Amino acid sequence: MINKKNLWFLTLFSLVLVLSIYYVTMPNEVFDKDLSNKESETTSTEIKESSVVASLKVEDDTTVKEKINSLKEKITDKSVSIEEKNNYFEELKLINKNSSKEETIETKIKEMCSCDNFVKIDGDNVRVVLDSDDSNTSKANEIMRLVQKEFDNKMYISVKFN
Repeated sequence: MINKKNLWFLTLFSLVLVLSIYYVTMPNEVFDKDLSNKESETTSTEIKESSVVASLKVEDDTTVKEKINSLKEKITDKSVSIEEKNNYFEELKLINKNSSKEETIETKIKEMCSCDNFVKIDGDNVRVVLDSDDSNTSKANEIMRLVQKEFDNKMYISVKFN
């Protein structure tokens, strides 16, 4: 009597046998056509260097997510006092407020300059990085005024062109 192991072996062996016979009996013209097409095609792959702005955004996103996760862990920790939890919660609110303000400033700058940009708020410092070859002081001043309108307090704003 054939048990399950032998049945599986026979099934797989017959499948391999059928496929190998099919492969051997195929005409060689099919393989020749594939090789000739590969030889005649010369594809040029253009690798675009990733922009500084994109890498800054990715780096900032990862650090913000890590900070938010660590704050959430501290808030949910039972051994932490209520006062410390409130401080962590306020810090979490500040991070969310800053990130939303960064996004609004980025969209306004993109509308004004039509170029990719990165905005980072750190306390009273605001760093703006533009992915633009066109760097002039009047454009930088306009961006600084636009950013300052978003804040009530005086901010230290730096604008960098790439």
